[in-house]
Amino acid sequence: MALNYDLTEEQSILRDSVRKFAENVIKPVSRGYDEREQFHLDSIPRMAELGLFGMVVSPEFGGQGLDYVSYIIAVEELARVDGSHAATIAADNSLGINPLYYFGNEQQKKKYLPKLCRGEGLWGFGLTEPNAGSDAGSSRTTAVLDGNEWVLNGSKIFITNAASPISMGVTVQAVTGKRPDGRPELSCIIVEHGTRGFEAKEMHGKLMWRSSNTAELYFEDCRVPRDNLLGKRGDGFKQMLATLDGGRLSIGAMGLGCAQGAFDLALRYAKERVQFGQPICHFQVNAFKLADMAMEIEAGRHLMYKACWLKDQHRPFGREAAMGKLYCSELARRVSNQAVQLHGGYGLMKEYDVERFYRDAKLLEIGEGTSEVQRIVISRHLGC
Repeated sequence: MALNYDLTEEQSILRDSVRKFAENVIKPVSRGYDEREQFHLDSIPRMAELGLFGMVVSPEFGGQGLDYVSYIIAVEELARVDGSHAATIAADNSLGINPLYYFGNEQQKKKYLPKLCRGEGLWGFGLTEPNAGSDAGSSRTTAVLDGNEWVLNGSKIFITNAASPISMGVTVQAVTGKRPDGRPELSCIIVEHGTRGFEAKEMHGKLMWRSSNTAELYFEDCRVPRDNLLGKRGDGFKQMLATLDGGRLSIGAMGLGCAQGAFDLALRYAKERVQFGQPICHFQVNAFKLADMAMEIEAGRHLMYKACWLKDQHRPFGREAAMGKLYCSELARRVSNQAVQLHGGYGLMKEYDVERFYRDAKLLEIGEGTSEVQRIVISRHLGC
């Protein structure tokens, strides 16, 4: 079958509509939200109107029923303007909604998904702990079965969308026992906001994504019904790995969008800024920087879209997802760095959006598996 690099008509319409929304609605307010470290609550209903929640979820449960390429296009276009808005959508779809959709039973799906897909609530994925980051299998949060209830104790950190005014709950990975080989048995358990013994605290003082919602979670003798188990007992680690595979696609898309946004700003500035009697883009040293940036962005886009296409074809995509996430997150850092360089001193001032892209880029090399972990994942796929 011949290769076809064209987007479908539906994908092109989606790209245009999300780009227009990001430029006209998000861009005018993004700097203010960032400076105030204020969660962009007012944007949620507008993003919901565009169908940006539950994008790959079946319409049966209130979702949009779109393919993964379409979802990644939407995340990319949001990140092209503001990383915080893109993070809200990426985390809520990949880490919040999708585990419930792929691993939840019929009752759980009907209870949570319709409201989440309408953007009326947000959901978090409680994985990272103060002493369990890259080594997610070393979780210390426990869930002990006591009659018909799970009793949770422990804490989580850096959990997106878990402490906003509309956060509904979190999916928590917890140790529920020991496996026959002596390793901890990990399971995922649903915990709703308002549950006694569960507290979510918003985190501030972030370098990046300052208007997204990031939380610390605390569980102290927190009791939830036995039926809040997500999927089968002991499947938590497997569910986590599958969730992160999909999550890497959205983080990769954020890196791609960040790079594109920083490049757009750099190119515009280089055409307008005059030094020595001519626009600075006419100097070969700057023209070559812009050429390299454009080339790398194009390469990243092809890598990301191929990984998403493989997922849509129900083919193995874990290696390509890790490659896409690794390449595009480091791409965002390289391009935003050069974009600031082209802006000179102005690139260091908050009145120029490029400084926010520079800050936002760093998280992409850490979240959803660090660059070092991605290289481990890729090398394992190579049989090393």
